[in-house]
Amino acid sequence: MIIFKYNYNHLVSVFILAFLFIGFLPASGQKSITGIVKEKNTGETLPYASVIMEGTTNGTTTNADGYFTLFNIPENGVLLTVRFLGYTNAQVRVEGDDLLNLVVIEMEQETKNIDEIVVAARRNMMKVSDNVGQVSISPKQLTSLPSLGEKDIFRSMQLLPGVSGTNEASSGLYVRGGTPDQNLILFDGFTVYHVDHFYGFFSAFNANAIKDVQLYKGGFEPKFGGRTSSVVEITGKTGNENDFKLGAEVSSISANIYTEIPLWGKGSVLFAARRSYAEIIKSGLYEDIFDMAGNETSVQNYTSGRFQTQDTEPVFNFYDMNLKATYKPSDKDVISLSFYSGSDNLDNTIDFNTSTRGLSGSSANISTNTTDLTEWGNHGMSARWGRKWGTQLYSNTVVSYSQFYSNRDRTTSTIVTRDETDTTFVGIIQDNKVLDFSVRQDFEYELNANHNLAAGVHFTGNNIRFENDLNDTTLLDLDNKGNIYAAYLQDKWSLSKNVNLTFGARVNYFDVTQKYYFEPRIQTIFKWSPRLKTKAAWGIYNQFINRSVQEDLEQGSYEIWLLSDDEIVPVQSATHYILGMSYEADKWLFDVEAYYKDLGGLSELNPRVGSTVSASDDLQDIYTNSFFEGTGIAKGIEFLIQKKFGNYTGWIAYTLSKTEHRFDDIEDHPFPALHDQTHEIKLVNSYKWRKWTLAGTWVYATGKPYTAPAGGYSLTLLNGTEQYYVVLSDKNGQRLPAYHRLDVSATYDFKIGEVPASLGLSIFNLYNRANVWYKEFTIDSDNDIYAETNVNFIGFTPSLFFSIEF
Repeated sequence: MIIFKYNYNHLVSVFILAFLFIGFLPASGQKSITGIVKEKNTGETLPYASVIMEGTTNGTTTNADGYFTLFNIPENGVLLTVRFLGYTNAQVRVEGDDLLNLVVIEMEQETKNIDEIVVAARRNMMKVSDNVGQVSISPKQLTSLPSLGEKDIFRSMQLLPGVSGTNEASSGLYVRGGTPDQNLILFDGFTVYHVDHFYGFFSAFNANAIKDVQLYKGGFEPKFGGRTSSVVEITGKTGNENDFKLGAEVSSISANIYTEIPLWGKGSVLFAARRSYAEIIKSGLYEDIFDMAGNETSVQNYTSGRFQTQDTEPVFNFYDMNLKATYKPSDKDVISLSFYSGSDNLDNTIDFNTSTRGLSGSSANISTNTTDLTEWGNHGMSARWGRKWGTQLYSNTVVSYSQFYSNRDRTTSTIVTRDETDTTFVGIIQDNKVLDFSVRQDFEYELNANHNLAAGVHFTGNNIRFENDLNDTTLLDLDNKGNIYAAYLQDKWSLSKNVNLTFGARVNYFDVTQKYYFEPRIQTIFKWSPRLKTKAAWGIYNQFINRSVQEDLEQGSYEIWLLSDDEIVPVQSATHYILGMSYEADKWLFDVEAYYKDLGGLSELNPRVGSTVSASDDLQDIYTNSFFEGTGIAKGIEFLIQKKFGNYTGWIAYTLSKTEHRFDDIEDHPFPALHDQTHEIKLVNSYKWRKWTLAGTWVYATGKPYTAPAGGYSLTLLNGTEQYYVVLSDKNGQRLPAYHRLDVSATYDFKIGEVPASLGLSIFNLYNRANVWYKEFTIDSDNDIYAETNVNFIGFTPSLFFSIEF
């Protein structure tokens, strides 16, 4: 971690001058054209599309609003070729007066001809970008892959190289040795802190509300900050600007509806909502997930002097909703308002009444009421104004707010009535909230064909609250606030037609630590030929908000979001080193990237804290002694072979990696991280045949580490009682069995009258592999017996879905 000590007012002045400098830069003097890329039928703009002058290496990509600028245009005009994932290539001749106006290029989706054999087209599901570590993802194409009951973008991203594909109980992404909290997730400009539904088995995002996804696995540019592992930038659909559209879907878990409404040719409104229906119909998938998660509650019933057990099923539901309004007052302005809300609710409430009669004839009435309510979710909203100021300058202004919350309220009241009435009451409340308010102002200035300048200023205000109450006693109450002020500069410099260099820096001021954090970043691409290139990147990254995990051998892990202060909770840091090479033919891509990351400021909750807390303890002492600080490394190499086009597409991905952490307070030597996996292989296949889309994926990975008990001993305490203590083996010194799984799916496209529809079957874990999630240990202190039980992931699980679109 590099701390930049400088007068902040001077720093701000430098960046203000930089913006003024950009604003008054002269025109390049080179002949240029400016254009916008749209979808033909809907008018929706297409971000990050490739625009190339045919017959040359002169090209660019569209920005978030679909705008582009090209320089060195011949006087007699130019033929442009445009490519975008999931769309047929477009070619447009621009000449004469068109060179002076905004060029509008319309692209058509790869339509499904369900009456005839489909002609092979560009059906690639993902595209490896020229930028280091960046992958462009087609939500529409990825959703054809097998899934666990729902079309799931995040689940599909777990099939990419460098992203762990074995985390069935989490939609979060483990990218190149990082953890989900180390990823910056942006949805239309607001930050999302939790990406799971239903205990992690589904992601919190509706695929019907997503237009584009960009994944930056490392070495990302200085416009992104506040995270140390990766960035997922999601652009929501704006909707159809020309015609009203309505669609609906039903799966084994939820029902989904979406609509797109045009606004007088100047914009559109998109609304999408999804909700589970498990309260009405409990599918086999629903039952399997609850069985695996262990959420059935056993109640003991005393009747006629005997014990009886009753199983009670909890009531569970989740929902998410997207609303986005886009207005275009001119062909240079885009104004949008985006709103998201998602929530999971679990009601495990039990009312139990019974009467007992003893051998002596005495009787007692027992009334037990347990209220157990758990809720977690995200809310987010953003307001954005993007403007193309002439040919060369583009600005993007975003104001956003987001909130993550996790609440649990469990109270148990037991009333025993005999000759007298005895009442016992136990109540536990756990409440964790993350509030985020952000303002971002970004500029791009295309100086000429060789220089693309970018600059911006960002503000993020965080408020993190955590409260843990036992009965009427507050065990821990945290309310921390912190502001991050950031600014960055960057230049994309084409040194020659074969060498591109992107360099810049980001400076963060964190008012909690009252320090500056300087983050230089650089990446370069060298083209040996039009098809073969090498690439490299280096950069420094810092993170000021962390999610810590408390591991417990018997009770499982517990997670909590906290704000760094560099005293108790450290500021995380990472330095990325990346080197790669790729060869791209017409239909095939061969790509390899090696990475190494130095990790600092890692934190882990003290496993001794929590179970030993009492009402008499000093809360500040508890908080101060709750965390261990550590370091780590993550290194690996990724290989990708991709078949990009045609009726058959897919890829083979292999990752060799190692992630180690070091906490001197836990072990005197480095140990594998919980998510460390040495080998991982993924096979992804999709075949289009007539009205059918057939897909299959296979994942293999070596086992993850875990900590096992090694023994135990008993001590007699001063009060005469005997306490048993568990002795653990080396931390994460054991490995689970290897993981592997085959998933398949089939989708049939047809028409109901003139209305297109789809019916699909997906089978998760086709050959019913018993993959181990974790191990449970039951400890018998009398006999020193450690009973080991495997808790497995989901086995063979079929699911159906049906969709229709008007």
